[in-house]
Amino acid sequence: MFKHIESIIYYLDFSISTFQLTMRLIFFLKNTFILHFTFSLFVLPTSSWSQQTSFKIDEERIELQLKRLSLFGMNEKGGNDRVAFSDYDLEARAYLTTYLTELGLDVTVDAAGNLLARKAGKNPDLKPIAFGSHIDAVPNGGHYDGDVGVIGAIEVLETLIENKIETAHPLELIIFSNEEGAIFGSRAIAGKIDEETLEGKTASGYTNGEGILRLGGNPEKVMEVKRTQDDLHAFLELHIEQGNILHKNKIDIGVVEGIVGLNWWDVEITGKTNHAGTTPMNDRQDAMLAAAQFVLAVNDIVTEMEGAQVGTVGRINAFPGAPNVIPGKVVASLELRDLDAEKITLLFNQISKKAIAIGEETNTEFTFIPLDATAAPALTDTRIQEIIRQNAAQLGYTHKTMPSGAGHDAQDMAVITPTGMIFVPSVNGISHAPDEYSSPEAIAKGVNVLLLSILSLDTTDFK
Repeated sequence: MFKHIESIIYYLDFSISTFQLTMRLIFFLKNTFILHFTFSLFVLPTSSWSQQTSFKIDEERIELQLKRLSLFGMNEKGGNDRVAFSDYDLEARAYLTTYLTELGLDVTVDAAGNLLARKAGKNPDLKPIAFGSHIDAVPNGGHYDGDVGVIGAIEVLETLIENKIETAHPLELIIFSNEEGAIFGSRAIAGKIDEETLEGKTASGYTNGEGILRLGGNPEKVMEVKRTQDDLHAFLELHIEQGNILHKNKIDIGVVEGIVGLNWWDVEITGKTNHAGTTPMNDRQDAMLAAAQFVLAVNDIVTEMEGAQVGTVGRINAFPGAPNVIPGKVVASLELRDLDAEKITLLFNQISKKAIAIGEETNTEFTFIPLDATAAPALTDTRIQEIIRQNAAQLGYTHKTMPSGAGHDAQDMAVITPTGMIFVPSVNGISHAPDEYSSPEAIAKGVNVLLLSILSLDTTDFK
């Protein structure tokens, strides 16, 4: 769309003469049928550029890139099997590495297996503005979770490069490693991993340590990946909502106010294995019966408390697992999510207290084992929220401030740098499934907001 225009953005001094000159330029471009971009003016209170021309990215190119990326891991059912550290993951990263290199970017892989692409800024002494997401998927997942954020970030860089736009700050695209399995890459950057994390098994069958080695990382130096607030100016992540609020209410952009904390436990319920035919009903220590009551209790406790918190028992395994044997042991999962860590603790205390009562009633014993997948709630930066809102409004997009019910890489990045997150609608709220979908128009709107927000951040002083 913009290939016939040498440059489509100008940073101008706010004066009558400059304004008149700009209007004449636009009039000329219109009359020569070259103007293919939208002109608008806006003022950000923290910006040293009092005016800037906003322009739109290439929607067709984004759609094509998403389709190309989906080929790496596409299964017979149309789902995505590009789990972290798999051959599909490696092939997709090789493709993107070549593409980014051909754009003239400085492409590297850090010790945690994160793929980095850097565009130099006018001032190399300034901290980089980082943005990105992930490309790994859950088994038989969708083709938009993570992918939209990565392809959108690449489109931002490509649009700036082809129009010779140079920001003051360096720009850094980050494609994080193993987001779905353990949110590994961003946690490494935030300094939140240890040797035990490296030993964690993933859906690909590799440990995190083995996996990042496959990606070109270095498990022996992974702790050196840690960054601090002195290393980054800000971080932005574009992502599909993975819920149905935006789509259902026909809202273009979600301005994420925070990412919920989530806590995981394995719940072991111990009873007594016995013969199902010869043991009377009133003389059983049935671990499965206790588990059934536990599932109902979790639902009751979570729903009775006011708020948007959620609780889930998503997995139950009975042992020995035979139709004619009373289960002597059950291992279930428990997940709690909320923006308030204290509320998660309160919910867990109530659930564990109820579990003790169920155990006494059923003559079983409950043990809660916390898992390393736990993540603390993370609030996004209010200044970046406002930047996203201003840019969405400037483009004529409807927007809504909302929490994220799913965990994201931005959750860990918020620990070390001012962080913002942009949502685009997920059709019918479907995610982590082959039917996951966001329309090209919806995605393009999100990428436009990402682009303008990065330009706004380039002139924002967070001090």
